[in-house]
Amino acid sequence: MEQASTAPSSPAQATGLNWAPQLETGDARMDHTHEEFVTMLNQLLATPQDQQLPLYREFLEHTVEHFAQEERWMLATGFSEDNCHASHHATILETMRAVIPHYEGEDPEIITRLAEALVEWFPQHAASMDAGLAMHLKNVGFDSTTETLVDPSKVRPASMSGCGSVSCS
Repeated sequence: MEQASTAPSSPAQATGLNWAPQLETGDARMDHTHEEFVTMLNQLLATPQDQQLPLYREFLEHTVEHFAQEERWMLATGFSEDNCHASHHATILETMRAVIPHYEGEDPEIITRLAEALVEWFPQHAASMDAGLAMHLKNVGFDSTTETLVDPSKVRPASMSGCGSVSCS
């Protein structure tokens, strides 16, 4: 993957987001999915606005699958269904879905505006909620590649609420 250079202290750049160690959560499968997310986000921003819709639809589909994957892991490892991490996902997806009719209704800049907002949102989400989830997965012995628990008795179904992180921001 081709990357533009940025200062080492911040993976964000004016027109996109570089994949950087600061975005890693410690779970290889989650990090791979996140890197795909970042790549697609950057592709959207590099695409002329009048050509973004097909790529945006693919990005939305990827994001739906990305969030469903994490939520499947949450439920398998004891998060309640109504935790705030999943609520953040639902809010992002609701916003992403609303973009398509606006784009089709003569707002050709809306995909770019949303992509720029996601560039700002994603690093904090990955560093807090996703890193917290990755730590939880490790602590309960969940293998995200096989989606299995080493010892299922370590987890009580829906025993954890909250975000899977220290804060819920």
